[in-house]
Amino acid sequence: MLEAVISPRIIEPKDWATLLFVFSLLLIAVTKTAFETRFSEFLKILVSDKYIKVYKDSSHLMSGFTILLFIVQIISISFFIQITLDHFGYLSKYDWISFLRIATFFSVFVLSKFLIEKIIATTFNFEELIEQFNLQKVSYRTFVSLFLLPISIFLFYHKNSAESLIYYVIVIVLLINLVTYLFSLKNYQNLIIGNFFYFILYLCALEIAPYYFIYYLITKL
Repeated sequence: MLEAVISPRIIEPKDWATLLFVFSLLLIAVTKTAFETRFSEFLKILVSDKYIKVYKDSSHLMSGFTILLFIVQIISISFFIQITLDHFGYLSKYDWISFLRIATFFSVFVLSKFLIEKIIATTFNFEELIEQFNLQKVSYRTFVSLFLLPISIFLFYHKNSAESLIYYVIVIVLLINLVTYLFSLKNYQNLIIGNFFYFILYLCALEIAPYYFIYYLITKL
């Protein structure tokens, strides 16, 4: 006589992620509708510097366009970080508490870094350089988050995703970041030369040290 062995089927909860993905796509649709011309120029940011030249004023840093896409940026980048950590066995990509922790840390890190940069720029009187540099960084980081969103959706719902895809995406993101810094140096070379000492101080203290500290925490803790 055969014995039936019943084993529970564990289904990971995904509803919370689905809602966030839909919410992100809705925010993108609202942004595209409300800022149609700007959104169209923004999508060409890697092949044209028109967007950076037109919207270089620091007032655009706190506009509705930037704020809406910043929310998308938090969701998209936090999901990709969680999926990457899941791939390396640090946590589960289905754990919504882990997502909240990552999203909170990322938000606090970006906003704190921005606030510290503003304080230092005001103290040493080179606000113009930092504000324009920040606006360009925010623009490219937002573009990267839009690039990562469909990839994160694919990786989240495919349990046996191609391992190489994650590495390819990481390399592409690093290359985009490198290109943004090169563009920034080219576009603002006159301002940088005039404030060369302060720019080197900013680069070491606020662009290199924080990421090294995060890398140290991840590898040691």
